[in-house]
Amino acid sequence: MKVELTKFRVKPNKSDKVEEWMAYIEENMDDALLTLEGEKMYVETIFREQNGEHEYLYWYSVQEDDPEDEEDFNINQKLVDFFDECIDKTFQPLDLDASVVMMPKRIRNAMFTGGQADTHEESID
Repeated sequence: MKVELTKFRVKPNKSDKVEEWMAYIEENMDDALLTLEGEKMYVETIFREQNGEHEYLYWYSVQEDDPEDEEDFNINQKLVDFFDECIDKTFQPLDLDASVVMMPKRIRNAMFTGGQADTHEESID
């Protein structure tokens, strides 16, 4: 299992575009969720932070160690376009290290068995 949190800085004056992107994801959630399935991504969350004059986005995800190749969904191209337009490439993305991951075994097992009921409580690593 891979748990990631990465911090990106938004280019100046692009907050409105970030709003548009978030609205687009909400409006196209079915497509967004399909991409997660193909990537073996169980959780993806985007956080926003305004710190002084800078805005930051944090991408949090939980996925399998060996994701499959991404399928060519329209939403993936829109994400690439969003990054090109809105993410400040002069700011080195900051990958934060997960020191502790707390997840009940039943949740972890459910994630890694495709949501199928699992009768044993062994951890999947």
